[in-house]
Amino acid sequence: MSKAPSTPATRLLREQGIAYTEHLYRYEDRGGTRVSSEALGIDEHAVVKTLVLEDDTREPLIVLMHGDREVSLKTLARQIDKKAVTMCDPKTAQRYSGYLVGGTSPFGTRQRMPVYVERSVLALDRLYINGGARGFLIGITPADLIHLLAPTPVDVAIEDR
Repeated sequence: MSKAPSTPATRLLREQGIAYTEHLYRYEDRGGTRVSSEALGIDEHAVVKTLVLEDDTREPLIVLMHGDREVSLKTLARQIDKKAVTMCDPKTAQRYSGYLVGGTSPFGTRQRMPVYVERSVLALDRLYINGGARGFLIGITPADLIHLLAPTPVDVAIEDR
């Protein structure tokens, strides 16, 4: 892939006048943020994954988490006042977001969902997040992420990976 794809995410960013950088890499199934960070020479902590989850009432939500961290589902459920939160299976996540798993962006999703962000993501100078296609990250500032998504900060990271 030599040219960055046009996706609902990039179209939204352009419409909103948000400056972003495009970063292409060779996607590996189940490679995750480790592969993208190594391929692009970016600290995996600055690569932010977009996770689609459901609460106990089967309502979808998005969590944005550092690539080198996991989400504590119990802590998340407690912080957002739900009985439980579970990861969506790939088909369900695609139905909610409109994106293939491995290419899920929080921008331009098919269905509007509440967005939660690990609080420390907002302290990064720049973050790299999926641009809406496998093998395609975009670089933006936390301020632009806040402007576009108005995410709710949470403290749900599990450090050991």
